[in-house]
Amino acid sequence: MKVLEVIRQGQIGGGESHLIDLVSFLDKKKIEPVCLSFSGGEMINRLNEMGIICYVLETQRPFDLRIQKQIIELIRDNDIQLVHAHGSRAASNMLYPVRKLHIPFVYTVHGWSFHDDQSFLVKKLRAWSEKLICHYADEVICVSQSNADTGRELFGLKMAHVIDNGVNLDRFNPQNSLKDLRPVFGFDKDDFVVGFIARCTIQKNPLLFLESLQLAHKVYPEIKGLFVGEGDMDSQVDEYIALHQMQDYVFRSPFRIDVPDILNCIDVYCLPSLWEGLSIALLEAMAMSKAIIATPTDGTKEVLRNEENGLLIPVNDISALTDAILRLHDDYSLMEKCRTNARMFVSERFNANRVAESVSAIYSKYK
Repeated sequence: MKVLEVIRQGQIGGGESHLIDLVSFLDKKKIEPVCLSFSGGEMINRLNEMGIICYVLETQRPFDLRIQKQIIELIRDNDIQLVHAHGSRAASNMLYPVRKLHIPFVYTVHGWSFHDDQSFLVKKLRAWSEKLICHYADEVICVSQSNADTGRELFGLKMAHVIDNGVNLDRFNPQNSLKDLRPVFGFDKDDFVVGFIARCTIQKNPLLFLESLQLAHKVYPEIKGLFVGEGDMDSQVDEYIALHQMQDYVFRSPFRIDVPDILNCIDVYCLPSLWEGLSIALLEAMAMSKAIIATPTDGTKEVLRNEENGLLIPVNDISALTDAILRLHDDYSLMEKCRTNARMFVSERFNANRVAESVSAIYSKYK
């Protein structure tokens, strides 16, 4: 069965990591995946190295009339039997082709595109577009129960499979032989390193991370930051670091592919997001036995138990984030408890191989 996996961008992020793992664990004797992305990047390189056929049609538009003919030709030329879109930006560009060609369409919601911080009109428009996509999808997959509940409450989503995101537990294993990157980033072995490893976008709230880190560093100079990621807030982040002279204790890096090694060199993983479906990066950090500080967004509040396997803080609360960093710095027993429980929790429930099996079962309905 030939399946076209479609995603908005080719850079490495949560949804892209999910797609790489999904493709890796699919039974190739039964399913032949082909990938389409609307930008190039490291994900495409990784998939090519795995021998996966990949296509890139450059566009930033949620619906681009100019590429619809190319998508249709791509589906026909590759004898695609099912299309699986990851995220609303990918799905909106696939609605016309799948309808025209009468091909089964699966849509995975990696977090809804509407959020409470948007204006009434924008939120209403995006909720309408999500409802439209879900209406025409043959199958809808939500990566958290909270996402499914929100869709049902806001626009009457009736049928949705809840398949939690998963992690490649062989790759994200703290017992593996891992590189010591602390000297590379300029950290000493006694530094307390707080990591922000995510897209540099408003969703992830990077400036809140920097503000809180700055306050914590004033209390304990050994508290330092590792900021890995890039996005449309790059210039604002760079300006903030320069304006507040944080260069001596914050190391800034673009996307990297050696994420297990990156996680190995931090003490705490911080994700102060405004919204999330279920963050792959969060699960990867938990799998690597890291202490977590995060906001109770949809998927996060389903996996983090406050003071058990991480610390939950209110959204957009600088004081709470600063206090959480200082608390983990001061309380070694709490830190170790969160680390141990984080790895155990992810190992029991969030295995990428299980995700691939669940998705394959959905595909098999359309053979």
